[in-house]
Amino acid sequence: MSRWDSWDESRVRVRPNKKGSRPRTKDTPDHADAELARVVQVDRGRYTVSMLEDQRVVTAMRAKAMRRHPEGRTPVVPGDIVGLVGDTSGAEGSLARLVRIEERSSLLRRSADDTDDAERVIVANADQLLIVVAAADPEPRTGFIDRALVAAFDAEIRPILLITKADLVQDPVDPAGLVSHYRELELTTVISQRTQQDTAAEDPALSPAAVTQLRQLLAGHVTALIGHSGVGKSTMVNALTGADRAVGGVNAVTGRGRHTSSSAVALNLEPAGDLDETAALTSWVIDTPGVRTFGLAHVDPDDVLAAFGDLVEGSADCEPGCRHESPEGGCALDAWVASGRAGTHGSARLESLRGLLASLSGEEDGPEEKTLGRS
Repeated sequence: MSRWDSWDESRVRVRPNKKGSRPRTKDTPDHADAELARVVQVDRGRYTVSMLEDQRVVTAMRAKAMRRHPEGRTPVVPGDIVGLVGDTSGAEGSLARLVRIEERSSLLRRSADDTDDAERVIVANADQLLIVVAAADPEPRTGFIDRALVAAFDAEIRPILLITKADLVQDPVDPAGLVSHYRELELTTVISQRTQQDTAAEDPALSPAAVTQLRQLLAGHVTALIGHSGVGKSTMVNALTGADRAVGGVNAVTGRGRHTSSSAVALNLEPAGDLDETAALTSWVIDTPGVRTFGLAHVDPDDVLAAFGDLVEGSADCEPGCRHESPEGGCALDAWVASGRAGTHGSARLESLRGLLASLSGEEDGPEEKTLGRS
């Protein structure tokens, strides 16, 4: 008889599992008891959030289960509404677990350039986009504004144009010709023009009248701010929220602003006037770092045209499949502009549209951002 015949299963020796003895399961808890919060800042895997229930500030990190889930690869950005479990007391040293991202109502995105498929999520759940440019120092660039308008249209959020430092130019009513350039779009525009009576405002980007107007426009909304460095964006954020965001100047050699905000952060409007504390807690301003480029690789070319409200109606007479390159290609936009129905700046607007479309197709690097007020 073989020595193996006397063995049975009871004598089997099982080696312990190095990863633990808990049995694996594919069932993921639904975390029905998770508390909801708004992400206000992201810093190296740690998320600062404001609880929706009572606005207490909590620090959280992703739960391990979420990292393994496909949703775990979705970037969490300021403005996101997330579900938290664990220690949500907000006490010093406490750390909650982020277990899910709630469905987003909007998503503001950009890419490194117009041919880069890797998009970057900037802000979630915003319903307004405040585009900040300076009338001078640094000079305004309509190419950047047009790109921001396209991004706002793609995200289905309302754009607002803020022009700072209007007192540095000859015509503060139409600084650098920006108001007339976008008049056909019926774009809400706020001009920050400091007067001699504004002695309390040490920065030319800050105008008390503009701050008051902006407070009315931003109350009750989640508004993302974008703009080049040096245009006074952080200065205006400080005036609106009472925060102390770092501000910087403009390089005298390059004419470009110095980066001061290193990360996006969501802040509540400061209670004042008709805006009480309760209303202020529902009014969010999301300040983003100054940008040098604003790629639109994620935007469909048809949506680019749709963002040019002063031109889109003229495309109804274009030939099917028109790429809007020239009249020889069947484009009717030249005739639309020539008839004056796109306004006095129709030619420049059409040139900007075609430059964007060419850049998105990869046919050229894209036009330099047109600068108004500079020869």
